[in-house]
Amino acid sequence: MSFFTNYLNVALIAIAVISGVMLAWPTITRRGHGLSAADATQLINRRNAVVLDLRTAEEYGKGHLPQARSIPFEELSGKAAQISKNKNAPVLLVCQTGQRSRKAEQVLTEAGYAEVHTLQGGIEAWQTAGMPVVK
Repeated sequence: MSFFTNYLNVALIAIAVISGVMLAWPTITRRGHGLSAADATQLINRRNAVVLDLRTAEEYGKGHLPQARSIPFEELSGKAAQISKNKNAPVLLVCQTGQRSRKAEQVLTEAGYAEVHTLQGGIEAWQTAGMPVVK
């Protein structure tokens, strides 16, 4: 018990705990913020994910992920039931920067889709990673 009565030891323990939390913080906060381009590619190739592009038709026409279906975010609520026959199939949501995708994730989850993912950073991150874009 004398270990804890020495204030220097308590201060060192506090510093160690705070440092550990600071190191783990990026991992903790990233949870639920989407898949990287590499992870999204694996989801598409290995699990045959349905890819939905939530951008406007004009944005979609400028370039989109291969096999992506265009459903603008504004129309998603009305078309949620038509996305996939199997609601257990993985769905990957893509927008320009990732903002609309996070909102759409909640819409599809409420519609009963079991596995909904977003592309972290959107199409911009996809292109930055050097991944293919179809025009």
